[in-house]
Amino acid sequence: MPSISEKAQLMPASPIRKLVPYAEQAKKAGKTVFHLNIGQPDIETPEVAREAIQNTDIKVLEYSHSAGFESYREGLSEYYKNSGIDVNKDQILVTTGGSEALTFGFMSCCNPGDEVIIPEPFYANYNGFATAAGLNVVPVTSSIEEGFALPAISEIEKLITDKTKCIVICNPGNPTGYLYSKEEIQQLGELVKKHDLFLFADEVYREFCYDGAQPFSVMQLEGLDDNVILIDSVSKRYSMCGARIGALITKNEEVMASALKFGQARLSPPTYAQVAAEAALKTPQSYFDDVIAEYVERRNIMVDGLNKIPGVFCPKPKGAFYAVAKFPVDDAEKFCQWLLEDFDYNGKTVMMAPCAGFYSTPGLGKQEARIAYVLNKEALKEALVCLEKALEVYPGKI
Repeated sequence: MPSISEKAQLMPASPIRKLVPYAEQAKKAGKTVFHLNIGQPDIETPEVAREAIQNTDIKVLEYSHSAGFESYREGLSEYYKNSGIDVNKDQILVTTGGSEALTFGFMSCCNPGDEVIIPEPFYANYNGFATAAGLNVVPVTSSIEEGFALPAISEIEKLITDKTKCIVICNPGNPTGYLYSKEEIQQLGELVKKHDLFLFADEVYREFCYDGAQPFSVMQLEGLDDNVILIDSVSKRYSMCGARIGALITKNEEVMASALKFGQARLSPPTYAQVAAEAALKTPQSYFDDVIAEYVERRNIMVDGLNKIPGVFCPKPKGAFYAVAKFPVDDAEKFCQWLLEDFDYNGKTVMMAPCAGFYSTPGLGKQEARIAYVLNKEALKEALVCLEKALEVYPGKI
């Protein structure tokens, strides 16, 4: 049998989905599983987007432009301008999800063997995108005790070598929900300018900022037009995860031209999904007001409830819909698997994402798990009861 590639062997499995078989078995055994493991909101997709699909009278499902519908890119340009980000349609490449946007960005800006610095814990699939592009991830560790704030710039600068090509952040963050301050973003801007690096910012959770906090985009940094690349997606903003529509935004003409070549190689982003995404731009502000209010309530229920459980610590995030909690257990992955295999409380149990897979440094995150508070409030309350009862009997509790 021919052997598979080295790259295929290096490609990491998703820590978010690796426990799925255990969840499936738990359901077959009759258990109710509260899915706190994945960022799939239960919020309805905006009606305007759903109606656009239902009312589309397409006779021939043609390719679109490789950069995406021109009308959609014009609409995105207006959306960004309303968010304080001044870009035109030619500085936007529509992609098949934010995942493709970051992959195109990596392949446009970096050579195999280059290094990318990422604050950890980070969205686990960044490892996969970097592997696909032949890059080496260099982590800089943030701590749960500090609420996952950006590590000191001096610590990041120590990691820069002649192989360093870019820094990647997620703001607000997945898995932590941490929202970087304007000052932190400006410090990163000064660092990439000093060392002539690219700064990638995954800002797919921009709409979800709480407690009066406002996001500051890397695209708002002055004097860094050639350094900054924004990654975006409709998945979370409009609860349209299955649409698979994202965007790469940059004022660097060379990067955009290069990314477009990768876009041409995959021909075009999906047509019906672009129809829905373009229509979603007309979503009224009242939709977001209601969604944000709902997420604040869910966050408070989950985070406050976790911190009331003996031995559990969870900093309160200011964005996204994730939180990372530290549990008094020997190994969070074993604990998460045990919850599905061996535990239930009144026929119910919980599925979480162990955090070790969100760290690049071996051994970190061993007692932590990411929780997505994307379920309704009553389900979250029941999940908290399950967790408290589970910790009372878990054999690996410390």
